[in-house]
Amino acid sequence: MAKWGLLCSAAALLLLATGGAIPPPEEAARMARFVLHNCDWGALATVSTQEGLRGQPFANVFSLSDGPPGPFSGSGVPYLYLTDMEISVQDLEINSNASLTVSLAQTPYCKKHRYDPQNPLCAHIIFCGSIVKVNDSEAGLAKKALFSRHPEMESWPKDHNWFFAKFNITNIWVLDYFGGLKIVTPEEYYSVKP
Repeated sequence: MAKWGLLCSAAALLLLATGGAIPPPEEAARMARFVLHNCDWGALATVSTQEGLRGQPFANVFSLSDGPPGPFSGSGVPYLYLTDMEISVQDLEINSNASLTVSLAQTPYCKKHRYDPQNPLCAHIIFCGSIVKVNDSEAGLAKKALFSRHPEMESWPKDHNWFFAKFNITNIWVLDYFGGLKIVTPEEYYSVKP
């Protein structure tokens, strides 16, 4: 009986740690929303403008958030807090196109199931699109989304001229099961809850 209680407790902790039950593989749009909402950072790839790398892909890690932690509180919009001093942001000023990858490998889920980050069962999502500064009416949403997950951001140096931005999604690929990538449209993605 005690063993069953421990298993139930572990399952409850896993659900809390990953923001709820993981969607089934046949619900790719929900999976994309779920993975993004449960990730605090992602790998953002830009087209480099830096000397010696010009025109080459350049990936960098950025903190992100689509809303405060907890089930059903995500908007699906990946928000970022950026400064023009950052090398990837300098790339984006020339070419705003980018891709963003997020993975459940950042959560306890894959480790708990002993899934290698490259295992398709350790779901990851690849977004393509562009980075745009948010307008004043959306800045409050972006601030709440980011500062609720990354409170340290509020104390970052003001002279770095930080600004809120979002990843404007145009294409979505989901790898969450065997058999290859699944394509999800932005319309499908935004029409479901994680």
